[in-house]
Amino acid sequence: MTSTSRLRLGVLASGSGTNLQALLDACASGALPAEVAAVIVNVPGARALERARAAGVPALLEPHQGFGTRQAYDAHLVEILRRHRVELVCLAGYMRIVSTVMLEAFPDKVLNIHPSLLPSFPGLHAQRQALEAGVRVSGCTVHVVDQGCDTGPIVMQAAVPVLEGDDEASLTARILVHEHRCYLRAVRLCAEGRIEIVREGGTARVRVRANAGPPEAFVASPPYQDPR
Repeated sequence: MTSTSRLRLGVLASGSGTNLQALLDACASGALPAEVAAVIVNVPGARALERARAAGVPALLEPHQGFGTRQAYDAHLVEILRRHRVELVCLAGYMRIVSTVMLEAFPDKVLNIHPSLLPSFPGLHAQRQALEAGVRVSGCTVHVVDQGCDTGPIVMQAAVPVLEGDDEASLTARILVHEHRCYLRAVRLCAEGRIEIVREGGTARVRVRANAGPPEAFVASPPYQDPR
């Protein structure tokens, strides 16, 4: 990409939209060489829709009810995303598994952020799963979406210690700080054309191409500091 081009993002969300807000803020400030071209929310009343409208970006409420199949709904979303010339799809608290219709329309161009160190604790309530398992370290993962549930090739991770006395709310809040940082860094790598998917023997992994910048600019997370 040229120095003046900006990667066009399409963000799918279902909830409060804090990762969406991080993307909106970074794009608006110029910290991220990208722009949010469209935000699609599938749940009426989700705050993500308000965040997008407040930022002045195209914001659409598209409930998934009424579509006969997941594929039919995704075909509808693909049409919208293409209309807004989206190049990278970012799932930001999107509580639906995307179908092959979306993945084939945007091959290797759909990212997700998940609140665990995948492959541990995929699916819903990852923080609760971590607490119930008694792990001492959890975190978050940005990955390229494939046909599985949180199984795609990993772009970036950040580790977050599980502290004595943590409950689901406190662990979620600390992981969320790192989610914002990781997602922005992963999108930046995509915007700079540095992400390559390598497929070998039926498996896929992410290779990050080097550039002339300092490697510390893309460290998964800063040294952990307990905010309490």
